[in-house]
Amino acid sequence: MQRVLVLDIETLPDLAAGRALLDMPEAEEEAVRAALGARYARPGEAPERAFLKPPLHRLCCLGLLVAERAAPDEPWRVARLRARTVAEEPEAALIVRFDAALRGGPGLIGFNTGGFDLPVLRYRALALGVPMPHLHAPGFAYLHRFGERHLDLMDRLSGFRASPAPSLGECAALLGLSLKAEMDGERVEALWAAGEHARIAAYCRTDLAATWLLALRWWLVTGGLPPELARESLRGFAEAIEEGALGEGLEAIAAAARAAAG
Repeated sequence: MQRVLVLDIETLPDLAAGRALLDMPEAEEEAVRAALGARYARPGEAPERAFLKPPLHRLCCLGLLVAERAAPDEPWRVARLRARTVAEEPEAALIVRFDAALRGGPGLIGFNTGGFDLPVLRYRALALGVPMPHLHAPGFAYLHRFGERHLDLMDRLSGFRASPAPSLGECAALLGLSLKAEMDGERVEALWAAGEHARIAAYCRTDLAATWLLALRWWLVTGGLPPELARESLRGFAEAIEEGALGEGLEAIAAAARAAAG
């Protein structure tokens, strides 16, 4: 049995770390967020929306898609697609769950996972004292940028940043999929504050599904998946969505998968 995982996380500013970094132990959350934003804002970026470095993020949602096939001459089937927030399960437990999913050495797929998702998980494990033995297994295969165990589609498509890094929305648009029209990562912080936890989880699940769609096309064009197996994998993905096996809200991705299958 071959197995691959698709990973996506959603995050919030780690204001506890921000207080320590800025020596603001008694400050209100709003003041700490504003000070962090002012420190890290890029030119033209509003401080209150400034995107912070990975060490200054904490998880609010972790999503995994699990795909399997019995042999290399069979199509891929999505066995599970799930995203859980820290409103449902503690952050440390989500990290443990992810590391446990790496037991046995499955492939790992993501979009900017090498630049963001995995660094954030490593920093959060450090902050919380959570062991991640499978991510850091001998050889560090998942952390090797040019290795085969971890496919970071942003890195590969840009030639390891030799050309400007694309967004997931831009790559999805190449397959006729409008991905970020109503929701993007910049809105996560405000939605979390408003208690819209389920909406953030749904957004994470959509990104997982879009990343899997893109991975299947990547394998097709790079010779990693023969055309007929790619078509069967795409059709099977669309059918699983349409039958409700992977949850709600993925109809546009099912349509894009059918179109990609031809």
